[in-house]
Parts: sequence; C-alpha cells; structure tokens
Amino acid sequence: MYVATRGLYRMAPPTIIVPTIIKESVEKIFEAHRTMDQSELKHTLIGLDVGKFYFWHFAYSISFRFSQLWAKVKNHSVLRYIVTSAGEEFYLRKDLKQGYVIYSVKQKLKPQYVGLPGDEIKKLKFSGVEITYTTTSPEVAFTGDTTSDFIVDTNNADVLKAKILIMEVTSDFIVDTNNRKSSSYRSTYVENTMTVENARDYGHTHLSEIINYSSRFENKAILLIHFSARYQLDVIQEALSALHPPLAGRVFALTEGF
Repeated sequence: MYVATRGLYRMAPPTIIVPTIIKESVEKIFEAHRTMDQSELKHTLIGLDVGKFYFWHFAYSISFRFSQLWAKVKNHSVLRYIVTSAGEEFYLRKDLKQGYVIYSVKQKLKPQYVGLPGDEIKKLKFSGVEITYTTTSPEVAFTGDTTSDFIVDTNNADVLKAKILIMEVTSDFIVDTNNRKSSSYRSTYVENTMTVENARDYGHTHLSEIINYSSRFENKAILLIHFSARYQLDVIQEALSALHPPLAGRVFALTEGF
C-alpha cells in the first residue's frame, strides 16, 4: 500500500530496507502484487545485515514528537540493523529478533580550529585540510517484539541511549489505585496473569522487566506499542501513570486506533 500510494501521487519511488535474510521473500511479494494488479510498484529494496549501516541523505529533516519531546533526524542520517534477542514466537518458530537504530550524522569543527576567524577556516578548507570530524548520535531505536535480553547486551547500548525508544511489552497488570504511592512496584500492581517466564517463553518483554532495569534506560522517551486487544485503554493509562521515577513521565503508550 505504501509503495502503491507513492506511485499514485507521482512521488519518488521509496527506498525500503529489510533484513537480508528476508529480502528474497519480500521481492516475491512485490512480484505477486504486480501480477495481480498490473502495477509497476517502483521501489528500491535493500537488504541490511546485522550490525551494518545504511547511509542516506534527506532533502529535509524528519521530526518525531511525543508529548513535549522532539527527536529530529537530520538531513544526513544512518540506519543500523541490530539483533535484539532470540526467542519463541507464538507460532513456535525460534528466530532472531530484529531491530533498528536511526542515527543523526554531524560534521563538527576539530578542537584545534575552534575560535579561528572564519576566513582562516575557509582557507584551510579550500587548501585541503580536514578541518572537521564526524559524530553520530542515536535518535530513534526500534526493538521489535523481543525479550529483555537486549537491555543487558552491550552490542545494543545505543538502543538505550536513543532519544526515543519504541518497543513492545507484555503487561498483564491491573493497577491498584489505592496503593499507587507505594515504594514497591510489586505492590503497585495486582492480578498478575502473565508472568515474566510466560513472556520470555513467547519472546516478549514484561513490563516488570523494564521497571527492574529502569536505571539502564537513558532515553528521553519510551514508546510502548502493540498492546493486546484484551486491554482497556484506561487500564493501560493507569499502569503507565503509576510508574515511579526514573521512568515516570518518560513512558508513553501508542493507543491511536487502539
């Protein structure tokens, strides 16, 4: 639908990035749709291996907004494909869980040239002197559906440093509103119908695990997505509003269309 819509509005064909392991299957899906509706579905499909980076240049910046937080992906950006964990999917197929980190890329003036007059810096640049160095900053991270193992995996440290972290959790908790001020998270929630072990068996992260690892999250905002249909909206909101520092005020729920 995304590719077809861009074609309908005569927009530039999109670039789609997928794990290399499924690239061939995705190509077959596009071929099947071309056969069915005789459309071109122009696009560029790129396979990205674990730990590899893809650089691209925007003609504009992209901004993500949650509450009062803005995370801007600058014109020069890089996407990194990561593995978050391995676990049992609900259909009992063990597979690697895949996530992504988007970095902004900036050129900064080297310390030895800071403070020099603009004309002198310009002369150095035109003479071939390398006056800048490259910095990258994790802006947005997406873990996908995964166990909490990614939190303690040093290879995924940037996931916990990104301004915005998007992830799925299992949270079969009902909030005890009479005990919201309790200093213990365990007493803040009652009727725990999904244990941590249950969540891990199905390759998920339990909300209590996020709480237990709360000191590791440096993100300015954590967006929880893909809630089960059995949850009522007010239950989700109650659970998040009952979170204690350092998570309080930083965890949000994507409930649009919920």
